[in-house]
Amino acid sequence: MQQHVSPPREASSEPPGRGADAASSPPEPDSPGRIEPADTATNPEPALADGPRVSLSKAVGTNQGVAADTGGRAGLRPAPEPAAGAAPTEPSPAMRQETGSRDAPPPPDSGVTAAPAADAAPPAGGSATAPARPAAPDASSAAAIPAARAETPGTPDGDGSRGAALREEAGSRTAPPPAASARLRAVPRRVRAASDRVRPLAWLPLLAAAVLWGYALPRIGFREMGDYGLLNRFPVAFHASLVVLTLGFLGSLRRAGTAPWWPGAYAVAMLFALKAAPAVLYDSVRYAWASKHDAVIDKILSDGTVHPHVELGGGMAAYDQWPGFFALNAALVRTFGVEGAASFMNWAPVAFGLLMLPVLVLLFRTFTDDWRLVWTAVWIFQLANWVGQDYLAPQGLAFLLYLTVLTVVVRHFVRPGSVGRLRDAAHRDPAAAAPPPPTSRRQRAFGIAVLVPLIAATNFSHQLTPVMLCATLFVLCLTRRYRNPVLLAVAALIMLVWDLTMGRPLFLGTLETLRNSVGDVLNNSRAGYAGEPTGPGPELVGTANILMVAVLACLAGTAVLLRRRLVHSALPLLLAAAAPVPMFAVNDYGGEMLFRVYLFGLPGTAFFAAAALVPAARAARTERARTVVRRTALVAAPLALTVLLAGFLPSYYGKDGMHYTPPAEVAFVEQAYEQAPEGSLFLATTGSFPGAYHRYDRYDRWFFAEQEVPENLRMLKDPVEYLTEGLPTDRSVFVLLTPTQERASIGEGLLPPGTYRELEAELVDSPRFVVVEQGRYGVLLRYNPKYVPEAVPDGAGADTDAGAGAGAAEGER
Repeated sequence: MQQHVSPPREASSEPPGRGADAASSPPEPDSPGRIEPADTATNPEPALADGPRVSLSKAVGTNQGVAADTGGRAGLRPAPEPAAGAAPTEPSPAMRQETGSRDAPPPPDSGVTAAPAADAAPPAGGSATAPARPAAPDASSAAAIPAARAETPGTPDGDGSRGAALREEAGSRTAPPPAASARLRAVPRRVRAASDRVRPLAWLPLLAAAVLWGYALPRIGFREMGDYGLLNRFPVAFHASLVVLTLGFLGSLRRAGTAPWWPGAYAVAMLFALKAAPAVLYDSVRYAWASKHDAVIDKILSDGTVHPHVELGGGMAAYDQWPGFFALNAALVRTFGVEGAASFMNWAPVAFGLLMLPVLVLLFRTFTDDWRLVWTAVWIFQLANWVGQDYLAPQGLAFLLYLTVLTVVVRHFVRPGSVGRLRDAAHRDPAAAAPPPPTSRRQRAFGIAVLVPLIAATNFSHQLTPVMLCATLFVLCLTRRYRNPVLLAVAALIMLVWDLTMGRPLFLGTLETLRNSVGDVLNNSRAGYAGEPTGPGPELVGTANILMVAVLACLAGTAVLLRRRLVHSALPLLLAAAAPVPMFAVNDYGGEMLFRVYLFGLPGTAFFAAAALVPAARAARTERARTVVRRTALVAAPLALTVLLAGFLPSYYGKDGMHYTPPAEVAFVEQAYEQAPEGSLFLATTGSFPGAYHRYDRYDRWFFAEQEVPENLRMLKDPVEYLTEGLPTDRSVFVLLTPTQERASIGEGLLPPGTYRELEAELVDSPRFVVVEQGRYGVLLRYNPKYVPEAVPDGAGADTDAGAGAGAAEGER
């Protein structure tokens, strides 16, 4: 009785160098020690499916090897030819058929590729790979091959559970020679020994970096920060830990295809090393404006609700109109029983970074199978995320939700018949992944239902992110692959409903300002309120920011120009990176539109920047070109990552002299508010100091230096007259000046250097203000509305200064 088996795969369906035609050629050895092209470090699953195979006919009929699929990992090669004169192992007579000698192919799920015998002639008029008629196997060695496969890593029945079933189904088969079985059993031991030797090299840099970072941490003099913030307070050991992590990450990329968790471990370690130092060291909230969010959370905890339509000074009503983020943190404070959000506020950059990491991995894996490209893009994203929007703020949470929605869309909203030639690997970049499977209308409808809560949470928490999300969904609709107008309409509808209900006051006010801002690209794209950064530290930060943007643009532009096929596959990422740019034509978003556009375009930019550093050498047509690509990557990747690391440190820490405030100064500010009557008006140069919004619902504020620089110069000519003009007389008015305000107003370019001290001296010396408290951590003045300047008598000249002094004294009496 003949056994029915599937015919062997045709030779034309196999890639060059694989399949039955390449069964006798040894597999290409791994090349650790350099960053290989994108097609050699990709997902190991394709390697398992397409690895080198040894012909079953040769293994059984000619004593030349063992039929096994090594998956390209064990490095097995066909056994050498038998010695001259050696008699080959003869198959049993039952294996002879009327058409000649043929090997019985294994079952389809065995993972073994059948190949014609070396001495078998092809059928007339057909190819050498025509299906052969099966023959009954020899019953003398039924369990030999399944037993050998059970000892081979990467085979389907390597766990031993399928070996018995395979023997029962296929019957007896010819056993491999004892020498081949011994070699096969020795391979896993050699692989494990090599893995044991490599494993210490993988975790050793992690351990060394942890020791260096821990040694440097208590030696960071954050209390003595000067013009350069923390930049010149980091000891050498801190910088050495970052360099060691970078080198370890580059080394781990060599094994990213089979061990992608090692680059991931280095990415987590670098995130912690870069952003955890302030959380461990600082005894107050980093970022002065973060304390404003702490005040909002405290108000929600005390009131138990929000008041979206109550007018509050300083734009604070917007936080009650988009309260989702603050309500979540209030719930966390109450759940964990901590004193306030300030207790965990400095850990927000690390927490948001950890939450974004798996989302970024899924997003990048949608467009590439190369784990090196994925982790390099994640690494670049972390180094380039210096804009300071990952602190405890609505933007951090909303950006995480934005990335989640984008990832779900690109993975599960592909329209049927829209991919075209991208299904064919021949038309894709070697590193590009096959597009996700298409989804039906019902599946996309279910996906929209899943995304609605995420989109709603984004609208509950932030004003700008829903606009960015709609812009991204719109540009995705320009492609056939992700043309989902229903999802765009749902996102836009949710945004409009919220803006016209809870956010109506701010929304209508923003519409009125658009008359002056729409189309003013230059003004909308400037950074900050008005002035240019002043001082060595802020100026260095500005230079580092420009350098970072230039490096990213050059790298991403290089990949877009040179890797056209990858651009075709990852076009949604490129469009998502460009979607925020038109926002420059809308408004300046309080001087922060430049940073928000950069943030939302960063994921796609980081992906293509990584593509320039992890090239696909197989795409080169000649061996010389491949060598050039590999050698270029060896130099370009470490150099670019080092430059980005060098740019991150001043960009992120160069202004920490403005971002850190001693707890004594915070206590001074809060005490000033506590002793003032409710409804008082507080004057300060800027709101960039902790406690500026303490109990913001009970007091009004005027940050008089947050205006255009020419107006500030006019104010400095006579600050007393400028400030007292139009001050109310029916309530208490205070002037609160602190050292943090001085650093912020000078560093941001609001006031020229040296003028803050002069301003403070004039206000203290003026009889229109009474000094309530003055010390190292600030000055508190109370406005005296009853003071009347002394009138000069007629005919009195500039006789003597004494006469004027006497008149002033008489006026005081």
